[in-house]
This record gives sequence, C-alpha cells and structure tokens, in this order.
Amino acid sequence: MQITVCMAKLHRVTVTDADLNYVGSITIDEALLEASGLVAGQVVNINSLSNATSWRTYIIPGERGKGQIVLNGPPARLFQKGDIVIIYGEALVSPEEARAMTPTVVFVDGKNQITEVKQGSRAV
Repeated sequence: MQITVCMAKLHRVTVTDADLNYVGSITIDEALLEASGLVAGQVVNINSLSNATSWRTYIIPGERGKGQIVLNGPPARLFQKGDIVIIYGEALVSPEEARAMTPTVVFVDGKNQITEVKQGSRAV
C-alpha cells in the first residue's frame, strides 16, 4: 500500500503574475524549488489565501532569484498578481516511509526571497 503525504510546502508566497494565454502550469523560482525539494514537472496544489481557491498543476522552473510565482493558463482567472498562496507538493510513499518523512517548509518575505527553511512535521 502507498499513501499520499505532503513532502514540501512554499508558505505564503506572493503571486507575481498570471498569464491566461500560456499553455498551463505554474512557474516557480528555481531557488524556491531547490530549497523545498520540489522539481520541474511535479504536480503541486496551490491554495489561495485571498479567495480559498485551490488548483492542481505542474511546475516549470523560473529564473533563479527572481521570486517568480506565475499562474499560467486557466488558473490565471482564479489567482491574481499580489495574491498570497500556499503551494505544496505531495509524494506517494509507503506508510513506513511516511513515518520517517520530514516535510520541508520554505518561508519567504514579501518578494518571495527565502527567509527560513524548516524540516519536520511541526513545520508544516
């Protein structure tokens, strides 16, 4: 048996743009991906603190250090520049692996620059 767990979270990042005419996905700064352990192509959940909207899509890497969080395609109608969101990635693991996992949480400032990275179930 396998279960789905939270492996990493980008906590309270700010949407920097929304591009309705792009094919789809979410663009995330490479520095944020590296710090969190999330990877290009991985499916993530995006939850808006502005309007309680939730969306699932895949990651494409953005320029390192630019703080990019860009909703592309259909979610551009639901998430706007300036919205605060929580992005979390899941992993499919065995119950034994889940017990040993320590999710990574990346905290940022108002420009999506990393201020702190925490590991452990209490950080999520």
